[in-house]
Amino acid sequence: MSNLKYRLALIAALCAASAWALYPRQVVERVKRNGLFVYDTVQRVPLKRGLDLQGGMHLTLEVDESKGTVANKSDALDRALKVVRTRIDEFGVAEPVVQKVGNDRIIVELPGIDDPQRATDVVQKSAFLQFQITDKTQALDKVSPRLDQIVKERGLAVVNSAATDTAKGKGLTSLFSAAKDSTKSATDSASTKGPFQTKLAPFQFPGVYTVAADDQPLFERILADSAIQAALPPGKVLRWGADSVVVGAKPFRFIYVLDERAIITGEAITDAQPNTDPLNGTIVSFKLTRDGGRRFKNETGKHVQDYMAIVLDDRVMSAPVIQQAIGSQGQITLGRGADLKEAQDLALVLRAGALPVPLKVADRVSIGASLGADSIQKGINAGIVAIVLVILIMLVYYRFSGLLAVAGLVLYVLYTLAALAGFGATLTLPGLAGFVLGIGIAVDANVLIFERIREELDHGKTVRTSIDEGFKHAMTAIIDSNVSTALTALVLYQYGTGPVKGFAVTLIAGLVATMVACVFSVRTFYLVWLNRNRGVESLSI
Repeated sequence: MSNLKYRLALIAALCAASAWALYPRQVVERVKRNGLFVYDTVQRVPLKRGLDLQGGMHLTLEVDESKGTVANKSDALDRALKVVRTRIDEFGVAEPVVQKVGNDRIIVELPGIDDPQRATDVVQKSAFLQFQITDKTQALDKVSPRLDQIVKERGLAVVNSAATDTAKGKGLTSLFSAAKDSTKSATDSASTKGPFQTKLAPFQFPGVYTVAADDQPLFERILADSAIQAALPPGKVLRWGADSVVVGAKPFRFIYVLDERAIITGEAITDAQPNTDPLNGTIVSFKLTRDGGRRFKNETGKHVQDYMAIVLDDRVMSAPVIQQAIGSQGQITLGRGADLKEAQDLALVLRAGALPVPLKVADRVSIGASLGADSIQKGINAGIVAIVLVILIMLVYYRFSGLLAVAGLVLYVLYTLAALAGFGATLTLPGLAGFVLGIGIAVDANVLIFERIREELDHGKTVRTSIDEGFKHAMTAIIDSNVSTALTALVLYQYGTGPVKGFAVTLIAGLVATMVACVFSVRTFYLVWLNRNRGVESLSI
């Protein structure tokens, strides 16, 4: 009885955990709104749908060697992969797939996107890296009266956002000041160090302004105006930062005022590698060409203790302080608060800027929403038909024992779906096929067990002994078949592409669920029945 209680408690715990994993819930996620990434509460769906079920875009990219041969194509694709991922962020889609396939291709899948031209333009753009010094002359503040006048004359500050109601009609300077003062006030009152202290400066450094995230669309419209562009400080450019900060539950964006002339571009970088330093924490080391190193040393020597912005495609990725003149080799200090993955990402960005790899679209497929709906319906129909047929066969052929197998099958379905949701797997049409196949494999384990129990009963053994011997002698065949299937699934996962991997993941999850639901749980059901019917002399099988 003690052993039986533990078995029942384990099954109940697994059912509760599975129900929790499959229950839709509100979570805080990074989402894109009005062109800006913010953290917001969204409805989390446990099982995400893949491209073939939802519809969208599928692109296959290759290195374009029409203008010259690329020496190391695999490394070139590694550099391009980070750039492509950055471009995909512009779509703001949920669960995009950007992965390298083999050594010569990149696969891009965008669920819910049906604009092939836009997708092609975005992924084919090349990265452009620049090193620019942040402005320390307060040039923007000096021209702000003129900017205010232009904003009022042209009616550029008319907005609908509630966050900017107080700035209506007050011009560009008021919006900058409101965002900056709000951020500083909230940061001053914080007991823990904020992003200004950990990454940039205690609060702010010259040439950087904070802008309320709700005001970003307004700023972009104002700065795109030709009169505003003409009135901006000569020799200066304004660039948005890639990062944002949340102060008092309100997101803010950084906007940088930089020297227009770049001290050097990514064309001079030959390599960049992440590393860790005992004194400085996480760093990124980079190497320059001989001419680039000479020019970089001369320029950075003039700007010691100034801030140097690393700008990728007009977005400021980071702005470290120049500690000393940098020659052909230098490093970017990210600090002890940064992890190695952040350094790896920055190193990839630097290498991508150093060697922009031209890409061409080898294959482009647009999948309509109707195809996705058809795929979902066909997959569901196949699963329902498979389950109904299996249930009927088990009940008719094995009777009471078949009923226990059906109960185990219900647990199999629950455990498999929960495992997929727990690992964040994306459900695809091949995944549904693997799920349906797993139902047959799960029942096959019970068939092996039941047939062995029948043999033991035919030999004149008692019901309890026959059940014990049936499970014992069938386990070898069940484990052998499951291991061989698992090895095949692992090979498919290792060398297959997205849809094939989806099939393999579902199959592996089903194999694990089979051992728990259709072996362990069914045997527990038998033990419960035997405990309630002590001395039973027959078994409906």
